[in-house]
Amino acid sequence: MDGELQITIIGAGHGGKAMAADLAIRGHAVRLYNRTYEHIQTIAARGGIELALESGLQELGPIRTVTDDIAQAVDGAHLIMVVIPASGHRDIAQACAPHLVDGQIVVLNPGRTGGALEFRHVLAEAGCTAEIIIAETETFLFASRSTGPAQAQIFRRKNTVPLAALPSTHTQTVLDVLQEVYPQFIAAPNVLHTSLNNMGAVFHPALVLLNAGWIEATGGDFEFYIDGVTPSTALILERLDRERVTVATAMGIRAQTACEWLARAYSAYGENLFEAMHDNPGYKGITAPRTLRHRYIFEDVPYSLVPIAELGRRFGVDVWGMESMIQIACVIDGTDYRHRGRTLERMGLVGLSLPEIARLVKTGSPEPANSGVPRDR
Repeated sequence: MDGELQITIIGAGHGGKAMAADLAIRGHAVRLYNRTYEHIQTIAARGGIELALESGLQELGPIRTVTDDIAQAVDGAHLIMVVIPASGHRDIAQACAPHLVDGQIVVLNPGRTGGALEFRHVLAEAGCTAEIIIAETETFLFASRSTGPAQAQIFRRKNTVPLAALPSTHTQTVLDVLQEVYPQFIAAPNVLHTSLNNMGAVFHPALVLLNAGWIEATGGDFEFYIDGVTPSTALILERLDRERVTVATAMGIRAQTACEWLARAYSAYGENLFEAMHDNPGYKGITAPRTLRHRYIFEDVPYSLVPIAELGRRFGVDVWGMESMIQIACVIDGTDYRHRGRTLERMGLVGLSLPEIARLVKTGSPEPANSGVPRDR
């Protein structure tokens, strides 16, 4: 790409601040957007974000633009990295729709399950005609935390993170741009692979729900992925993982198991999931959520478990483990996550057969080429 790569980070939470600072420290031109300016005013006042790196060093990443104006944030951006809970993807798509222009790349970090599909569907509903590329990652690149209003910490970087564009014919274009930013991104076959290899669906909601008493009693003062993962809780995670892999198989996708993912992403190994999670140094020092009102519930239940369960029911897979976790979360939060979540309708998949879905993620349309049928029906 000619000239300086202009990168916009949307979201100033754990991941957004870490990514913005990391990119800025490495010399990239970074803008940071957050819809609530009070959450980023300290960053604007300081001119950047102080990042604690894995080496133990701390550096200030200078942020060129800090704004709550979405038009200013995306204007002239080559690469738009959306780093927010999946519960905000729909709102961001609606907000961006009038301002996107041809040639821009939007990457959901991560998409959770069906993120790129929903983002594309919302843009179409909003009348956005810009020829942009939408992509999603399988998971977030870092294990990171926000440690202050203008501070963040990266505990560990994953070795590789699969990414796919929608349609998949554009994946290499996205990777070519990202190569100078994060070479850890690698090609996934399509967004069904990134969506159904969503490990947040396995690790996040169940661990919060199964450790609910401990979280409320201690305010999350324990190591989430170490102390919170006992032999029994690991068995439940393995059940959820089997259901996810089976849904993928029903859709013609060979999904990796959680143990395979831990080996690839973190070089963590074990005879079972309990051992593999305890073998991961990247999980050391990560404390549990302070409260049950956390994105591991309000994001990962409706935007990870719900869409996988919906696809399971649509294609005849028994997903009673996921249904159990969804039901418990609904009771604890007093929220109907099945209704509020990422349904087939919100992903634009209602009534589509497996071959039609396969064509959609490959070509951008569920219809065969030259069929004469409009794409958005």
